[in-house]
Amino acid sequence: MSGALTIGALRHALREKLGLDWLAGAHCARHTVKITGNTAAETSLVGHLNLIHKHRIQVLGKKELKYLDSLKNNSRQDAIGQLFSGQSDLIIVANSLAAPADLIAAAELGKIPVLSSRLPSLETIHNLQYFLGNHLAEKITLHGVFMEVMGTGVLITGSSSIGKSEVALELLTRGHRLIADDAPEFARIAPDILNGTCPEMLRDFLEVRGLGILNVRAMFGASAIKLNRNLRLIVMLQDMDDAIKMDRLHGSRQLRRILDVDIPEITLPVGPGRNLAVLLETAVRNHILNAKGYDASQAFIDRQKRRLEKTLA
Repeated sequence: MSGALTIGALRHALREKLGLDWLAGAHCARHTVKITGNTAAETSLVGHLNLIHKHRIQVLGKKELKYLDSLKNNSRQDAIGQLFSGQSDLIIVANSLAAPADLIAAAELGKIPVLSSRLPSLETIHNLQYFLGNHLAEKITLHGVFMEVMGTGVLITGSSSIGKSEVALELLTRGHRLIADDAPEFARIAPDILNGTCPEMLRDFLEVRGLGILNVRAMFGASAIKLNRNLRLIVMLQDMDDAIKMDRLHGSRQLRRILDVDIPEITLPVGPGRNLAVLLETAVRNHILNAKGYDASQAFIDRQKRRLEKTLA
């Protein structure tokens, strides 16, 4: 994984949530917080003050400032010198605490910015970890309509003109929510989790052939829009004539690997008279049951087996 984020962009993104403000180094706003190559294995992104394994972003709270105050003059200067030795990209002083004059002076000399956060140090770290984890995560853009159906993130995909947007529109009328049309972006935010969002330019819009571009928020209200959701299921729409022969007992279920994460995928044949919105809702309900350990196909097989054993007894 590799990525870069300027200090100025980080401050802008989290200014309202963390109350970030400049204490020193405002002229260093273009400096970056980055992870490249083997650095990720040696240096963590963010954490409390650590002078041995230096974080990219060092957070100083009450205890850290008290520790610095407890040091004798020479030891204090050594500690501050290590803090601004260049291995850390940003220093944040939490709780809106006043930064010591010698720390500010060292920051200006070392050209390392210092920000103030109004939140306690632990909350500041948690917010930074979440933001940076999403910003630097591996990303991929997939073709399809990404929706929240019964609280489950579902990617509706298939060939052009197969009816993805029409299914999405009917699902919206049934109370489900749109996340992204055409080009949802997925980020791997954990070893087994892909989180999907909508590019800002496409947010709120859905294209339906014959109707053009629709503003879902304006038509259905803000409750019809969801900003993001974890991808849990892929539904592939396929023309009935092109659909491969399917197992009538188990249906068409397989795993699709995206960014090294296995996502369940089912295929729904598209044909005259088939209510795809109802079928998709049912597929989601069945997926939820499977996730809880219930398999209707296996339950049916077991019932037949018991009946046969009873007949032969």
